[in-house]
Amino acid sequence: MRVSGKGSADLLVKLCGSLPPPRKAVLRRVWRQADVQDTLLDEALVLWFPGPKSYTGEDGFELHLHAGSAIIQAVAHALVLGGARPAEAGEFTRRAFTNGRMDLVEAEGIADLVAAETESQRRQALAQANGALSRVYEEWSARLKKLLAFQEALIDFPDEDLPPEVEEEIRSGIRQLMGEMQQHIADGQRGERIRRGVVFAITGPPNAGKSSLLNWLAERDAAIVSPIAGTTRDALEIVGSLAGIKVTFVDTAGLRETEDEIEAEGVRRALFHVKQADCVVQMFAASDVPQSVFPGALLVGNKLDLADLPAEVEGVRVIPVSLKNGQGLEALRHILEDRVQALTASSTGMPLLTRARHSAGVQDACASLEEALRQEWPEVRGEELRLAMRALGRLTGHVGVEELLDAIFGQFCIGK
Repeated sequence: MRVSGKGSADLLVKLCGSLPPPRKAVLRRVWRQADVQDTLLDEALVLWFPGPKSYTGEDGFELHLHAGSAIIQAVAHALVLGGARPAEAGEFTRRAFTNGRMDLVEAEGIADLVAAETESQRRQALAQANGALSRVYEEWSARLKKLLAFQEALIDFPDEDLPPEVEEEIRSGIRQLMGEMQQHIADGQRGERIRRGVVFAITGPPNAGKSSLLNWLAERDAAIVSPIAGTTRDALEIVGSLAGIKVTFVDTAGLRETEDEIEAEGVRRALFHVKQADCVVQMFAASDVPQSVFPGALLVGNKLDLADLPAEVEGVRVIPVSLKNGQGLEALRHILEDRVQALTASSTGMPLLTRARHSAGVQDACASLEEALRQEWPEVRGEELRLAMRALGRLTGHVGVEELLDAIFGQFCIGK
């Protein structure tokens, strides 16, 4: 159990009798009231963290208790009697932000780290929590500040003999920053895909083997498989991992013309998932070769055991498999892994954007820089540079973000 804030030292003394050495785990008895040894609650490891060298930047302590519910309830009751209150969702991390222990981007990294389900999510979240993205934005802000200083010099001292190359140096610096920001934005949502997972939509006509493929990927009977066409009426999702990346496979209704209202709704939903997916797995049976291929789709030809399959359709390579005897399935897995890696790998070496908020902030900064380049009046150009700095400042929480705080920290669990 974690406690933070004013009065933490007095409360810990009330429970354990004295303060242990800072940042050193000590075995102590935990009492409801230690000075009179009123009701022993537990024997626990106790850590004392005097501020500002703590997670929140405030005085705080941790009690590593035995996990029985009766113990937890009793200690919680003693903490409340001593003047503490239950924390709100994300309150510890919000206090750390307020006290300057981390910025907003790092705080979001902590939230992603708590929610990480795969190795790639853990690595990305840990890098963000340790300031990888923040350092990029701070470096851009520092360069903007330097450019703005030059611009202010041109405004404040128009009659001075300033070097003529200052004007071009400002424009050159703006163009370079714009290029880096545009490259950062154009990452194809790779960081967001790692964070939320890559979505594959499995589509094709009835009886192509879509549900059988889903069951093979899930390694269980997740979907009903039947020779009767139109068995799948709604989208069925399974979550797994490929190449260390979280993936969601969506089995959709077979695509065909139908007068059945329920099946027709399933077809409509299938097309919706095809549009929303990061990648489409388009399946067909050997006896029913498609006339067209969805853009960017992986084309999987099933029932290789029954008939020959074409090498390609409309210039798209056919991946031959037999879900009945397993032929070609391991090759298909490797192709799926390659596609996942292509959808999530960084092409620039820079930390990836992980949220739409970050992308919007960098886009705002980039738009202001673009406007600054178009301006001939130095005063207006200077204002656009300030707006670009404010856009970056909103990302890290240094300016104008009060309205974002509840939304961001509300995503955390109570213990963070």
